[in-house]
Amino acid sequence: MHVEATARQRIALTVNGEAYEREVDVRMLLADFLRWELGLTGTHIGCEQGVCGSCTVLIDGEAIRSCLTLAVQADGRSVTTVEGIGPAPGQLGTIQESFREHHALQCGFCTPGFVVSVHAFLNQTPNPTKDEIREALSGNLCRCTGYRNIVQAVASAAEKMQQSTASNGKDGSR
Repeated sequence: MHVEATARQRIALTVNGEAYEREVDVRMLLADFLRWELGLTGTHIGCEQGVCGSCTVLIDGEAIRSCLTLAVQADGRSVTTVEGIGPAPGQLGTIQESFREHHALQCGFCTPGFVVSVHAFLNQTPNPTKDEIREALSGNLCRCTGYRNIVQAVASAAEKMQQSTASNGKDGSR
């Protein structure tokens, strides 16, 4: 039996503000690229069908499912993972702090996807209602917690970010 060689393509992208160039299999998923090529293991792979939201990352500021996106689709674009959400590497941002303060996580598996999704949501809707928060969270699944604390954490983060914006004129801690 003859096995064809796998097609490969060179990609260049920015991840969390750092430029990368790699040659990848054209069928490699972005989630696998981030985890195995770049060592950014905060992006979790849950359902592998785009349903659970654990693999959520931002491409050019828009939340996407990295388990449904090929790495080659990110060529020339800017990707932000959960590791790039805080103000600096190793520091928690407003959203992460709010999740911690409101006990909005248990096992933590889904948390990176929630944090990235919430980041994108609050950039679009800085002063959300509880119903808007619930709707925004509907694409992320958590099997350990009730969503009550997560909704409270998002509302708290939004309020803190609004206060920071009002006092500083901008918020660099998202």
